[in-house]
Amino acid sequence: MGASMRALDEIPRVGSKDFLSILDFTHDELAQTIALASRLKRERSLGLRAPTSHALDGRHIGMLFEKPSLRTRVTFTIGVRELGGDMVEIPADVMHADREPVHDVARNLERWVDAVVIRTFSQERLVQIGATTKQLHVINALSDEEHPCQALADIQTLTELWGALKGRTLAFVGDGNNVATSMVHGAMMLGMSVRVATPKGYELPNKAVLEAAHVAVDGA
Repeated sequence: MGASMRALDEIPRVGSKDFLSILDFTHDELAQTIALASRLKRERSLGLRAPTSHALDGRHIGMLFEKPSLRTRVTFTIGVRELGGDMVEIPADVMHADREPVHDVARNLERWVDAVVIRTFSQERLVQIGATTKQLHVINALSDEEHPCQALADIQTLTELWGALKGRTLAFVGDGNNVATSMVHGAMMLGMSVRVATPKGYELPNKAVLEAAHVAVDGA
């Protein structure tokens, strides 16, 4: 257990209570999170002997998905369990406006679970839940505006392939959607140059372009 406690002490702490956007990270927090994810991946083969296998002992993580999911749902469930936590499936219909207000749902969840992973149609709904609660950690598993967990996984893959990303060029071809927004944010925070090619009428939102330019580091 001593090794496990030391491993937990080494996990980087982030300033934001919630993870709704790549922009919730500082540049250093993003780099540290990617490094931690790669380390956890290497240690998976150790099973219960992994230093972080008890990181979420006694923690309950809610999963509230308003949209269909295969990869995100399965991998979140496995990830939480491998860290010692318990996943709680929350029916999507609790978010219907005619059932009860979103802020009431949030306050109730805060009493029962430590964090909630939400896949929803509205980024604003995530922001509202996060703002309503003081201790509940809210994680964006996809919204209409951003898909930060997908971007983290993609950036981790690029880091494992290339090492340092600063000075590299990333080309994104497709709709300027939630995935594109999060990917551009993350890549430019780590010093990459980004080229985005989209069909006419499906461009990256101007807001995302301005945000990416604001957080870009030298070399991006």
